[in-house]
Amino acid sequence: MGYSCNNFCKHCVQGEKRYKLKNKTTQEIKGELEHAYSKKIRELVFTGGEASIRPDIVELVGHASKLGFKTIQVQTNGRMFASKKFADAMIEAGMNEFSPALNGHLPELHDFLSSVPGAWKQTVQGIKNIREYDIQIVTNTVVSKPNYRFMSRIAELLIGLGVNQYQLAFVHPAGRAWDDFDSIVPFVSLAAPHIHKGLQVGMDASIKTMAEAMPFCQMKGYEQQVSEFYIPPSDVYESGFKIEKWENWRKTEGKWKGESCKDCAFYDLCEGPWIEYVKKRGAEEFVPILGKRKTIKDIFKTQ
Repeated sequence: MGYSCNNFCKHCVQGEKRYKLKNKTTQEIKGELEHAYSKKIRELVFTGGEASIRPDIVELVGHASKLGFKTIQVQTNGRMFASKKFADAMIEAGMNEFSPALNGHLPELHDFLSSVPGAWKQTVQGIKNIREYDIQIVTNTVVSKPNYRFMSRIAELLIGLGVNQYQLAFVHPAGRAWDDFDSIVPFVSLAAPHIHKGLQVGMDASIKTMAEAMPFCQMKGYEQQVSEFYIPPSDVYESGFKIEKWENWRKTEGKWKGESCKDCAFYDLCEGPWIEYVKKRGAEEFVPILGKRKTIKDIFKTQ
């Protein structure tokens, strides 16, 4: 919808775009919604920047609902939803999936990463306000150098807040995360055990959990939690251009797989780490798992 945001997260993949690119107009977005619906797309995600700070967001959610979209998700930092009036208006307009980002188990950690004092309190209150309704709450936590040791603590908080699903997403080293790489991007191999612990907390509580941008060689025992199994085929209506088949872009441009990966049993399933990570830090951490090539059936077969 555009790149304006009321946070300025230290890991923000959009970087300085908020200063360089204009937000889409109401009519532009309505046109894109109508185009997507005409292509028989029925699942929709409003994202940014921060979608919820747009003055027309309730109107646009309502427009999508009237068109007939089955799933209307809003990806958000959750702060605007601390207002019960706003949360109620979004539900009434037709939002039926809420996807807030919570990046710390303590206010100090989340607020540090978002660069906004008080952000944690608002995000948590936003989740509580939406939890009063019977809709899906699917959260995202960006795994970064300041917070990776606390994945299990963050998971415990999310479960206590009543979320239906959470994802632990290894930081994409682009935008601000690229500019401050050394202070924001952990080693994948150091973060992996903590990500596993965070996933296990949810699994033990029968909550759907997953980890994004984590190669299979770093997910031993947690292969079923690899996010890429669950990300649906998508078209992305960016500012000024469109990415058709987002999944193909991730595999051909966004992620890395090297010659050594061809020996891995998970080669056909794995997308690899973010390409920027390998450009900056190399690929020594990603050691092929030898053996017969795995299929999706192998991963999900009954134990």
